[in-house]
Amino acid sequence: MNMVLLQASGGGGITSFIPIIGMIAIFYFFFIRPQQRKQKETKRYLKEVKKGDMVVTVGGIHGKIMEVSDTTVLMDVDRGTKLLVEKSSISLEASKRLNDKQPSKEKK
Repeated sequence: MNMVLLQASGGGGITSFIPIIGMIAIFYFFFIRPQQRKQKETKRYLKEVKKGDMVVTVGGIHGKIMEVSDTTVLMDVDRGTKLLVEKSSISLEASKRLNDKQPSKEKK
């Protein structure tokens, strides 16, 4: 009798793991993969930042880059007022919005 109960209850096998595999796939495609893509884009942007670019820090400070080093940038925030900030504190999204709002010199 015990043998019959064990066989009847263990019939699920791999089909019981399908919902778990589906949840893992959903988390990967909707959370992990987009975050990795965003990190790559931010890293690329911070490598390409150069003198003269207008940027916004995570704290909301707007400025123009005066000097760039490996890990820091020197920003001119107001007529000679300069701040030394970490590159990692530059916000990609806010900087893109700032540069999209400003009229391009090429369009004139």
